[in-house]
Amino acid sequence: MPTDCISYKNSGYFSPLMNDYLAEKTNLRSLYNRFPTLENFEGQILEKQANYNDATRATLVSVLQKQYSDIATSHLTQQNITVLKASNTFTVTTGHQLNLFSGPLYFLYKIISTINLTKELKAKYPAYNFVPIYWMATEDHDFAEINYFNFKGKKFRWNRESTGPVGRLSTEGLSDLFEIYAQELGSSTNVNTLQKLFSEAYLEHDNLADATRHLANALFGAQGLVILDADNQDLKRSFIPYAKEELLNQTSNKTVLETTEKLKDYNIQVNPREINLFYIEDQLRERIVLENGIYKVNNSKIEFTEEEILRLLDNNPEMFSPNVIMRPLFQEVILPNLCYIGGGGEIAYWLELKSFFDAVQVTFPILLVRNSVLLATEKQVKKADKLELTWSDLFAKQNVLINNLTKKASQFPIDLTAQKEQLRKQFETLFELARQTDKSFVGAVKAQEVKQTKGLENLEKRLLKAQKRKYSDTLERATALQNELFPNKSLQERQVNFSEFYLENGENLIPVIIEKLKPLEQNFDVITV
Repeated sequence: MPTDCISYKNSGYFSPLMNDYLAEKTNLRSLYNRFPTLENFEGQILEKQANYNDATRATLVSVLQKQYSDIATSHLTQQNITVLKASNTFTVTTGHQLNLFSGPLYFLYKIISTINLTKELKAKYPAYNFVPIYWMATEDHDFAEINYFNFKGKKFRWNRESTGPVGRLSTEGLSDLFEIYAQELGSSTNVNTLQKLFSEAYLEHDNLADATRHLANALFGAQGLVILDADNQDLKRSFIPYAKEELLNQTSNKTVLETTEKLKDYNIQVNPREINLFYIEDQLRERIVLENGIYKVNNSKIEFTEEEILRLLDNNPEMFSPNVIMRPLFQEVILPNLCYIGGGGEIAYWLELKSFFDAVQVTFPILLVRNSVLLATEKQVKKADKLELTWSDLFAKQNVLINNLTKKASQFPIDLTAQKEQLRKQFETLFELARQTDKSFVGAVKAQEVKQTKGLENLEKRLLKAQKRKYSDTLERATALQNELFPNKSLQERQVNFSEFYLENGENLIPVIIEKLKPLEQNFDVITV
């Protein structure tokens, strides 16, 4: 199964901020700790080892053992949980929302990047252990972002109401969606496996957190993945000092605002609130706001004095939920973590947080952009070869693809750049002549230059249009192929659910991707399946 790739920068799908981060531009150097190279992990290991609390480690292992107590767990995952007790064990972490049936394909790529990096680190630093962690975003409350997945161009949506943290949401009602999805699967050899994956995850577990853990464990347990639900009283007890600092001094707001000023030339990913904590119950997750010395829960009648909210924090830390600004700190406090792996948008907001971590004296992790992948069938690769298309061609915007392919196919040049350059030189002579004779002629010469250049440009457009008609069949096949590979003119990994490829490739799908991906290489991989 041949693999090809294109650099992140040349793919055209990465933001200026991510391109500059990956290029290690000096203007961003103060916003991260160490750049993700294999050699830089040595310093990260020593720094984290000096700053991680052994009592927190013991709590982490205890919580994981409880969370896995009723789960069929692979030997490698059990081993990874056990070795987390040791002070020479560290984690590599990715996080993701609880998207229905995993959501888009990049769910796989995040986790595979994490698993593969732990393998590379073990080979480089054999004296240490490295555990891949999937942090489930169980406390998120934006249900509309996660309540669907796409399969063969159709959207399968879970229609129900949700106001609290999605991890606690009951899976009741998913049997109806499963029946509709099962009918769409057809009759290939892997249908039963997919039906079993869905039904055992979502129809045999009471809430979305347990269902998602089951699915991720079924897909990646053999690789030793450890799945963590941090919506937990014991874990949040370790976070009390930082939540207290947030309530009393709002340090995150001050430091992050200073950092966003350094990022003003880019699109700011997230803006901090005055207090970056939520109040959380089963059916409620709302911001905590401070008004005239009183702490209020937004959109509710719940309020506290300073003394009351600090007492609640000490007694019930599970009722406080970090937002997008505080969640990374919570993660790095409770995990012996070296590296966070995420998409471009995630890494962008992590870059806002370095000064905040410094202020509260928590080690800032190495930030790694996850692997990106385009899966192509052998049939699609053959089509591309027949059309003499490169992956660079197919990653281009569709109008660029059409124009380039037309120029390539044409039997005569339809790019009149040489003629326009020749015209420019001729007018340089005329301008010089006008200046030497009568300067009033300069305007007339300029008008002629504009008119004749525009004439050449119009001729170029007409030639291109005529050639597009001539090669319409080739162009239609090329655009049809691009539309298959980039559904909705977007990245496949952001649109398509893994089950679409699992249907044809079965259990071979994930091992093939694992074999090909190199997390520290900045390439957008194309994998033939």
